[in-house]
Amino acid sequence: MDTDIDIYRQLALHLDRLPGGFPATDSGVELRILRRLFSPQDAELALHLTLLPEEARVIAYRAGLTIQDAKQHLEDMASRGLIYSLHHRERPPEYMAMQYVIGIWEFQVNRLDESLVRDMDEYIHTLLDVDLWRRAPQLRTIPIAESIAYPNEVLAYEQAREIVRKQEKILVADCICRKEQNLVGEGCDKPLETCLIFGGGAQYYERYGMGRSISVDEALAVLDTANRAGLVLQPTNAQEAGNICCCCGDCCGVLRTIKHYPRPADLISTPFFAHVDTDLCASCGVCETRCQMEAISLEDGVCMVKTERCIGCGLCVTTCVTHALNLERKAESPTVPRTYVDATLHLGRERGVLKMKDLAAMMVKSKADRLLAAREHQG
Repeated sequence: MDTDIDIYRQLALHLDRLPGGFPATDSGVELRILRRLFSPQDAELALHLTLLPEEARVIAYRAGLTIQDAKQHLEDMASRGLIYSLHHRERPPEYMAMQYVIGIWEFQVNRLDESLVRDMDEYIHTLLDVDLWRRAPQLRTIPIAESIAYPNEVLAYEQAREIVRKQEKILVADCICRKEQNLVGEGCDKPLETCLIFGGGAQYYERYGMGRSISVDEALAVLDTANRAGLVLQPTNAQEAGNICCCCGDCCGVLRTIKHYPRPADLISTPFFAHVDTDLCASCGVCETRCQMEAISLEDGVCMVKTERCIGCGLCVTTCVTHALNLERKAESPTVPRTYVDATLHLGRERGVLKMKDLAAMMVKSKADRLLAAREHQG
């Protein structure tokens, strides 16, 4: 028996205690994934990180390492997308644990191989808890702007172009979902470089060579490309979005999983649904081919929308030459957390792994370890 297996079991439990979860399987595929990504030494150090960003000296104290050894190892792990780092201008970098999805897996965008992708394909069915996603989604669906018609009220965080225009730092990266599916010969021919990352996340991606910085105008052009290619816009489930994914139903782990359920509209966080004026329908069938959820079909030569499958992306509307299709707001729109932190805390509470007392205890321990690390360094 491999003597290192215990450390990977500990790491799996550690990741499962984070909001996103990392559930066990009968096959042990989750442990195979961890062994592909983490060395035993990586796994051991990762156990000493929390959801709170901390300097290397604090983590070094906790892990029984020298500060220099901890710095080097933490930076190496961050460069491989195993943990998250925050670099500051006037103080030392900080490091924190990152959940597996959305997080560690997406950071492997340039480190994929066929075996890893096939393991992930096996694991996604356990990892994606559809009922939990319904209650606390990590992404939400917003419409293509041109698909919204008056008198619908459209909030700023429901408009992709407005989300992009307010950003000071933007990066574009390859879509990991299309990249992984193409790697195993099961992908599509839709554009690859379409994943938009903002703010601190963009700085992280750029620091470790996961994408390239672009201007606001270039990011808006990515949205145009997404519309032409028939890609669903999925930003972070927060009013202050940290990214916008441009997703297809063939490759996206979320969409292709939820697509198999009879009522995707109940599982995806979306404020709109498509409506058709049958009198205007020209029966061209373009909307049917663009729909990523198989929510549209031609029946007796007329477009019909299955509202239980519609996720309100607007892809059907933007290419309807007769304007037979439009988006309408649901009677009750989903609640969208204000920030990523709010969304993460909500996810943790829904999973029962992050109560306020847990967060308070984490903060107390971090403060205590900072003081002890400072004393040890002075001594």
